[in-house]
Amino acid sequence: MTTPSPTAARRPGLALTGAALCVLAALLIGFAANLTVVGHLQHARDQRTAYDELREQLALGTAPVGQQTFDGKQLALGAPVALLRIPALGLREVVAEGTTSEVLMSGPGHRRDTPLPGQEGISTIMGRQWGYGSPFVGVHRLPAGARIEVTTGQGRAVYEVEGVRRPGQPLRPAPGAGQGRLVLTTASGGAYTPADIVHIDAKLVSAAQPSPPRPLRPGWITAAEKPLAGDQSAWLAVFLGIQGLLLAALLTVAAHRRWGAGQTWVAAVPVLLALGVLVSGQLTRLLPNLL
Repeated sequence: MTTPSPTAARRPGLALTGAALCVLAALLIGFAANLTVVGHLQHARDQRTAYDELREQLALGTAPVGQQTFDGKQLALGAPVALLRIPALGLREVVAEGTTSEVLMSGPGHRRDTPLPGQEGISTIMGRQWGYGSPFVGVHRLPAGARIEVTTGQGRAVYEVEGVRRPGQPLRPAPGAGQGRLVLTTASGGAYTPADIVHIDAKLVSAAQPSPPRPLRPGWITAAEKPLAGDQSAWLAVFLGIQGLLLAALLTVAAHRRWGAGQTWVAAVPVLLALGVLVSGQLTRLLPNLL
């Protein structure tokens, strides 16, 4: 057992400094991990789970075709609603209901105040450009005429890309009766530095499906579901997580004085890194949802 030095005992401020450095290091490592390796692994896991759930619902005929489930309940945020395929990009992603930052960690999200893909009207699907699987990293390069397929509880819908639209460019004419359009929305700019929004417009070339009544009218979504918005509801989880991380860091400093460096870091590093990844995962919810 290592005896604490008199200097360390007389300078308790070193404990707080050491703990703060541990917290900062854990958060920085966890933040980088969430936006790269860990985030991509989480996305892949969530996609497998969502695909199995959607496939079962399609087989049973209970897949959602509107804003409500087959038994009349409001669709939960994150519920799988469609399977999106873009052959030109080799993309196959399960689309979830909602477009908050948390939902888009698992894959593309359907904007709740628009019809489902395949239905009459303009349907919008939003997806991340770089983080968490980067599902929409290449959509802005889709050429006119590229094929997009979306499978929902009403069957398969086929779209053809009309073009890319950026902020300030005029909107395309609204589709007429019996027609539909799909808009893929993501961020523009460099890696992890979203500059603005980019839209990919695609026209429905298969038959438009009927759309059930939608209690949620256009524009009736929360601020966290709009493009490039963060999820401010994550602040409580971040606050509590940082408190837990700080407590673990203080215990690490105390253990270092009692046990020495070797035993302390063997025991403490996995705990600090795990907490750092968890807390940083909540921090990323505060970032733009299309990042």
